[in-house]
Amino acid sequence: MNRTAGFLIVALSGMCFGALGLFGRLAYAAGTDVPTLLFLRFTGAGAVLACAMVALRQRLPKGRLLWNLILLGAVGYVSEAAVYFTALKYAPAGLVALLLYSFPALVALLQVFVFRERLGRLKWVAVVLALCGTALTADLRQGEVTPLGVFLGVLSAVIYALYVVFSARAAGKAGPLVSSTVILMSAGLTFGLAVLVRGPSFPATTQGWSAVAGLAFISTVVAVLLFFVGMARIGPVNTSLVSNMEPLTAVVLSVLFLEERLSLRQVLGGALILGAAVLLARSDMPGASLGAAERQAPG
Repeated sequence: MNRTAGFLIVALSGMCFGALGLFGRLAYAAGTDVPTLLFLRFTGAGAVLACAMVALRQRLPKGRLLWNLILLGAVGYVSEAAVYFTALKYAPAGLVALLLYSFPALVALLQVFVFRERLGRLKWVAVVLALCGTALTADLRQGEVTPLGVFLGVLSAVIYALYVVFSARAAGKAGPLVSSTVILMSAGLTFGLAVLVRGPSFPATTQGWSAVAGLAFISTVVAVLLFFVGMARIGPVNTSLVSNMEPLTAVVLSVLFLEERLSLRQVLGGALILGAAVLLARSDMPGASLGAAERQAPG
């Protein structure tokens, strides 16, 4: 029963993460821009997690570890989130989510070319599947898909793969709650500086503010907390597998609420990407496990 609950909790977490694109599109429609949206998202979520730290009497790390976490948030996470949410302006939300989910294969390639690790045959098959899936998913014949949107979607996956690889040690030492809090608050303050420079573009409607709240609390705070609670019950590899609910949810929500459609070619490409993620998780690759264990929230 404990493991069953863990699978359900992680699936719910994936569904919360999967609503990122929907909330982002609704916020844009209400007049907000990328820096303002992400400033509100990250500071709101970071404040909630900071309160949780105080309630649980957890302390901030010191010295080099603290600065490493701040840099991860202010540089790494800011870059990935900015690219991801900009991509939502130029491509369907479901497509952007599928492109992002090619990051486990990119993590595998980083392990080979940067850290000189060897991949088994199954892992190479998964990498090839993911790359082929990405090529199929980037179907420019679709009216809403632009070359810039596809490029930004792939770039978000590349940045996130780098973030996963280089954040593993720092986040692991600090613990999930502390590292999430510092990284999110650092990202929020960085976007806050951008908002001060260019001026804020707050949502002009109640629906827009509701979308911002949903992005901060449902797709960030709730998603992150459920992710770690579930992973404690079923482990990082199973968590990686069940996390496939995220892009699937993004596609379903974009079809139901944003009237977006994927071509048959894009559906096939998405299936290959998700299949590759499953193979990598099942092979128990260190990079895949780190991707699950040290994650804050994609996008």
